[in-house]
Amino acid sequence: MRVATALDVHAFSTEPRPLMLACLEFAPTGGLAGHSDADVAAHAAADALLIASGIGELGTVFGTDRPEWAGASGAALLGEAVRLVLADDWHVANISIQIIGQKPRFAPRKIEAQDAMSRLVGAPVMIAATTTDHLGALGRVEGIGALSTALLTR
Repeated sequence: MRVATALDVHAFSTEPRPLMLACLEFAPTGGLAGHSDADVAAHAAADALLIASGIGELGTVFGTDRPEWAGASGAALLGEAVRLVLADDWHVANISIQIIGQKPRFAPRKIEAQDAMSRLVGAPVMIAATTTDHLGALGRVEGIGALSTALLTR
């Protein structure tokens, strides 16, 4: 078995773009800035998978120097991370994700997000969300973060 934890944080974009979170669209505008769709939950999960497997990390596998991943969805990045992990003879046992931010309100779509990500990964993905009680950059609604832990087995 191997386990890894990863963190992803993105600031809110000054450009109009969709807010993608946990492989779901939460709003047509008010999205996060990034090379891809900036889905912090999907990015943290993909990063944890890549780190646990020893393949690399999000920045080395899907970095900004890789133009083919510009504008990619978090679902596409997570799906490719799963494909790479499986190809390296690892199996995903489960993924846990903690979303950190003041908005959007996540609870009403929690089950939908868990189901979507679990189908994509082929293993249970459990998601929780919390705020920072208005402390720090995330508390000032400057962005959203996510912390993820992935467990792999052989």
